[in-house]
Amino acid sequence: MGLGIREDIVAARRRDPAARGSVEIGLLYPGLHAIWTHRISHALWIRGLRFPARALSQIARWATGIEIHPGATIGRRFFIDHGMGVVIGETAEVGDDVMLYHQVTLGGVSLNHGKRHPTLEDGVVVGSGAKVLGPVTIGARSAVGANAVVTKDAPADSILVGIPATARPRKVKDDVAAVLTTPDYQI
Repeated sequence: MGLGIREDIVAARRRDPAARGSVEIGLLYPGLHAIWTHRISHALWIRGLRFPARALSQIARWATGIEIHPGATIGRRFFIDHGMGVVIGETAEVGDDVMLYHQVTLGGVSLNHGKRHPTLEDGVVVGSGAKVLGPVTIGARSAVGANAVVTKDAPADSILVGIPATARPRKVKDDVAAVLTTPDYQI
């Protein structure tokens, strides 16, 4: 088993309290299957083999319910918990130790060529249903709350909640799990 695969399984065990063992994680976690397939499709993409890369990414989408464009750049120990409905656009950049929950979108807001999807720096966690849109940067160790809609940059160590999301500094006492599961609507 490759180092990346082992790292991913260990990351899943650390982040998912329901995880019962490495074999179960490796065989049954669609988020891991999506990222492993993405690594192959991304390698094809950067070598200019665009059609096979897209075809493989669509097979993964069909099999897992997770769509990761082969052009997206994904760091190490990336974990998607549950995963159904996750969409990651072509110019998205995801750092190391990032975690997404189901129905997260890292999407674009422009039809122009160039950088049009978000950048998530190391250690970012994005709650269920959140939408991070456009070429924004979410700073390291930040948390995006459930169902938040983020359209502006956020500095490192931020908590982002609401529609549209507003950022505030993350305090040591902040319960990130509560932010990720309790949407704060500001309509």
